[in-house]
Amino acid sequence: MSVWIQAQQLQGEALHQMQSLYGQHFPIEVRHYLSQWIEAQLWDSVDLENPQEEFKAKRMLDSLIQELQKKVEHQVGEDGFLLKIKLGHYATQLKNTYDRCPLELVRCIKHILYTEQRLVREATNASSPGGGMLDSMSQKYQQLNQAFEELRLLTQDTDNDLRKLQHSQEYFIIQYQESLHIQAQLGNLSALPPSDRVLREPALLSKRATMEAWLTREANTLQKYRLDLAEKHQKTLQLLRKQQTTILDDELIQWKRRQQLAGNGGPPEGALDVLQSWCEKLAELICQNRQQIRRAEHLRQQLPIPGPVEELLTELNNTITDIISALVTSTFIIEKHPPQVLKTQTKFAATVRLLVGGKLNVHMNPPQVKATIIISDLFGEILNNSSVMEYHQTTGTLSAHFRNMSLKRIKRSDRRGAESVTEEKFTVLFESQFSVGGNELVFQVKTLSLPVVVIVHGSQDNNATATVLWDNAFAEPGRVPFAIPDKVMWPQLCDALNMKYKAEVQSNRGLSEENLVFLAQKAFSSASTSPEDYRSMTMSWSQFNRESLPGRNFTFWQWFDGVIELMKKHLKLHWNDGAILGFVNKQQAQDMLMSKPNGTFLLRFSDSEIGGITIAWVAENPNKAGERMVWNLMPYTTKDFSIRSLADRISDLNHLLFLYPDRPKDEVFSKYYTPPHSKAVDGYVKPQIRQVVPEFATANPDPSSGNPTYMDHAASPSVSHPHIYGIYPPINDSMLDGDGEFDLEDTMDVARHVEELLRRPIENQWSGQQS
Repeated sequence: MSVWIQAQQLQGEALHQMQSLYGQHFPIEVRHYLSQWIEAQLWDSVDLENPQEEFKAKRMLDSLIQELQKKVEHQVGEDGFLLKIKLGHYATQLKNTYDRCPLELVRCIKHILYTEQRLVREATNASSPGGGMLDSMSQKYQQLNQAFEELRLLTQDTDNDLRKLQHSQEYFIIQYQESLHIQAQLGNLSALPPSDRVLREPALLSKRATMEAWLTREANTLQKYRLDLAEKHQKTLQLLRKQQTTILDDELIQWKRRQQLAGNGGPPEGALDVLQSWCEKLAELICQNRQQIRRAEHLRQQLPIPGPVEELLTELNNTITDIISALVTSTFIIEKHPPQVLKTQTKFAATVRLLVGGKLNVHMNPPQVKATIIISDLFGEILNNSSVMEYHQTTGTLSAHFRNMSLKRIKRSDRRGAESVTEEKFTVLFESQFSVGGNELVFQVKTLSLPVVVIVHGSQDNNATATVLWDNAFAEPGRVPFAIPDKVMWPQLCDALNMKYKAEVQSNRGLSEENLVFLAQKAFSSASTSPEDYRSMTMSWSQFNRESLPGRNFTFWQWFDGVIELMKKHLKLHWNDGAILGFVNKQQAQDMLMSKPNGTFLLRFSDSEIGGITIAWVAENPNKAGERMVWNLMPYTTKDFSIRSLADRISDLNHLLFLYPDRPKDEVFSKYYTPPHSKAVDGYVKPQIRQVVPEFATANPDPSSGNPTYMDHAASPSVSHPHIYGIYPPINDSMLDGDGEFDLEDTMDVARHVEELLRRPIENQWSGQQS
């Protein structure tokens, strides 16, 4: 069912919120008549922060106009006449509005669709069966909405009381003026003859006494009204502060935490629309109450009556100012953080947003935001580091977009002990200043980015990523920037590694319990296969990425990151298919394969090489009849797969028959095989590179594929052999060393050389060997 069909079934406040999304900027009639087309478009594919996406947005605008015009053409008859005129008008209106800023149309429609989906989801949760049992998120939203309703009623009540107080005070002042008039009349009696004075004085004295008694009584009543009103405002401000604490210290902090974990591959932090709507409601209620308190203070100044009200009003004014200051400063946030691994002289972007900017009309005098990179008391230099906040009327957001920042230079602090430059954490400080209410309140706002590691070369990226991952995963709320635990529990680290792995490999297949046991064995140099043995163990930062693994020249993280790089560049499809076991050591592979038929193989990550993967298979021992053994092919790396894919290499090796435990290899890998080359064109045959293992090579070339060239890959029942590649038959080639090993730094040149070699006449290639 389409979102629009469900949105039309909303009721009450949800329906009102949905209707408020539409207006001249985007008429609801356009949404209705183009609902299917609108929901079918890939609006999320447009990056609103990238000006280069404007062309794509312009195409979407033109398509929208065309769809409207088609609707216009199909309107016939008397009933369709008015609709034809209306839709034609909307087509012209939308073109005039967005032709020069098509990205704003995309922003508007994305906001509409997101809000409709949220409203429909909330309504569905609220009406789902289960005796009114809402999920925790809906319950939380319901509690917040109930508190907002209570605050609205309290604010309305104090506003009514304030009007009554004002009317009572105005009447009191009129009566007080009347009492002054009576007093003046009594003063004028002295100028009258005694007989007239005697006649008039008793009545005036009686009137004055009555008036003074009324004024005294009414003054006490006014004072009570003022005290009652101040106490009501105290209650409202207490509830306001509580509601604000829930939103800023719970919901916003949780959003920031999700944003931080998203840097490690966690789920997206979610849009800010709901948070902004809550903050705007807070801002509106705070402003209303602040205005009421100021009116009450004005009434007190207009008619001073001795008592505690003056002190109470001062306290209320200070409290409401503190509340609005906390709201403004806390809602100045970073919507899109700078990259956390930042290379000097490289462009980067960021976006900051003021959630209450639109409600407080900050955009009427747009403030400028400045960015600075800092560490301790040291500052770096960023080019293009200032931006003016822009108000987007369609979404009601006030934000500043930094699109072309570049880190020119930094000053590094003195490092401690074994700390390296890739462990040094900077931050980007965003700051601005603006006023609210005609310069009545001036705010200086600041916010810090997530920690940034500055590198100067791509070779530092691996270690910098480790620093960022550790910080993002284990940062504690309210910490001193950027303090982090030196040790964490192994299960915590497993969660972080699994999150990172799934995100980088783009897979729902994460690390299994067996995979994590393998990693624990590697991290702690342990032989235990029980997960329980590792649950209470801790891992330090030094163990993670400062100290090399025993017998290796790389750290635990460097090995794990090498696996990630290999998988995401070349093997993620095979991982998602379940074809790669990966996290299996050599002994485990041998135990698993020895119980399987000859030709059964598995794929495991190399223990000895960063970013390496090897094939292990079971076969006969050529040196001892009747004995079987497990062979291990020397590890492949990214460089190998840039020459020939894993699937094609497996296809080349005829002795590999079944993927462990018993899946025919073609069933698993054939969909990834490279199709055979076409026949010769203009007398030339397209060369092919194929892989063989000398001990298992069989003369089984495909006659349709031309004249194949074989690359061998050494197999051994042991590890620690160097790479041995060769071109068969052997050729005296300056591009190979004495052992027949490729210079893997120049693999593409090797491939081109082989192609050129194979273009020579076949008899000339082999004549030297025959002699």
